[in-house]
Amino acid sequence: MMNKTLLFAAIFLSCSQVVAQPTLPQQPNIIIIMADDLGYGDLGSYNGVQQTPNLDQLAREGMRFTDFHSSGTVCSPTRAGLITGRYQHKTGVDGVVNADPKHPSHGFGVDPKTQITFPNLVKAQGYKTALFGKWHVGYQERFHPMNFGFDRFVGFLSGNIDYISHYDRMHTYDWWHDKKLVVEPGYSTQLITKHAVDFIHDNKDTPFVLYVAHEAVHDPMQAPNSAIQRGPNKVKKDFSLDKTEIFKEVITELDRSVGDIVKAVKLAGLSDKTLILFTSDNGPMKLSSPGPLRGKKGSLFEGGHRVPTIAWWPKVIKANTVNEQLTISLDIMPTIIELTKAKLPNGHKLDGISLLPTLLSDDNIADSNLANKKKPRELFWRNGGLNLRATNLLTKDKAKAMRAGKWKLIVSPYYRNTSLYDLSQDLGEQHNVAKKHPEIVKTMMAKVKAWQDEMLPFLPYKVLPYQLIANKVIPDQLVPDKVMAQK
Repeated sequence: MMNKTLLFAAIFLSCSQVVAQPTLPQQPNIIIIMADDLGYGDLGSYNGVQQTPNLDQLAREGMRFTDFHSSGTVCSPTRAGLITGRYQHKTGVDGVVNADPKHPSHGFGVDPKTQITFPNLVKAQGYKTALFGKWHVGYQERFHPMNFGFDRFVGFLSGNIDYISHYDRMHTYDWWHDKKLVVEPGYSTQLITKHAVDFIHDNKDTPFVLYVAHEAVHDPMQAPNSAIQRGPNKVKKDFSLDKTEIFKEVITELDRSVGDIVKAVKLAGLSDKTLILFTSDNGPMKLSSPGPLRGKKGSLFEGGHRVPTIAWWPKVIKANTVNEQLTISLDIMPTIIELTKAKLPNGHKLDGISLLPTLLSDDNIADSNLANKKKPRELFWRNGGLNLRATNLLTKDKAKAMRAGKWKLIVSPYYRNTSLYDLSQDLGEQHNVAKKHPEIVKTMMAKVKAWQDEMLPFLPYKVLPYQLIANKVIPDQLVPDKVMAQK
């Protein structure tokens, strides 16, 4: 009798656990909030030194990721990967799209006619879409965000603007409402927030996907009451100002924005049907902090691409959970596709994977549900693009990196040097153990080479062979104008 009682109890508990699994709404809303140049060690919830009460509350009410990465180490690449769900190299934007019209990369961009992106896909499912803030994946009209399926765009095309005057670093005015340049007074972080809040209110009865791409905490370092630094009304720069104090105000405005967006969702009665994902496009700029990590923005060490990321969805995501899975910004589009039931074209494969299984987990997550221990997840990075002073479409090879579970391999240009780190024992990447594990290096190196060989044909420039660099010889077939003609 006792055995039967225990059996029935076990069945009851098992059924209770199944029933306890949250029921997802038919058409949930999704809000992606992307900070710019925010470091792993900036937020209070990541043991950072800055005061970020709203983001900390978001983490307490949701899920905090500790091993989430941007697909690039600088702005444009991560954003190209985000909207396509594929390694950005496949989009032709693997480096910064330069604001200077004279720079060869100024004409680069994600082409909506050849790339499959999430705004167009979710619109087919009846979703409203909007982008408020930074674009930075193309300056030409054909690369304009309104060509990608966004119903609404307010923001800027370049990598950064004066927070107050809205001029970019080339002193070109860059504040748009859809496809029109508009003069709209205000601090960019506050304007982005206002339009996001208005969009949530206006679409509370319609499913939506909202992409909020903040400029903060990117340079120029300006608080709401700072002087204008760019444009016809700029003032002489005051070098006596303490940038660290201004940075505190910049991150406070970013944090306040997140609080305002969450408040808008709650006031609209949309909390139970809205997923908010907060992340950063790459590691920290010079005033931001990587925390315990090595490296900052542009680096292939963890500090260059491991970023603070928080998921919030009351009654769906268990509050105050910590996720240690190896995840990446490329996973955001597959998550959107699964939640919205959008349809990918036949044969079109994404490089990310949906985060939904891990978001629905009811406990802290140490062992990956996305990739088990026998076959750890593998991710790749390559610092791409043209050099800042480039005058043509020729460049040297760039450094690359790979993660395979706990192992991190960093490879110098042309594979001349390698370093290997065991992140489970050395999160700060201080101890190169490549000589102790030659077989692991060999295996990972082969995978990095195979991956780079797959990416190179997509790039809009030519990587010079090492022999030509070593011998300082560039043959006729690699003359810049002929390379351009081939593309």
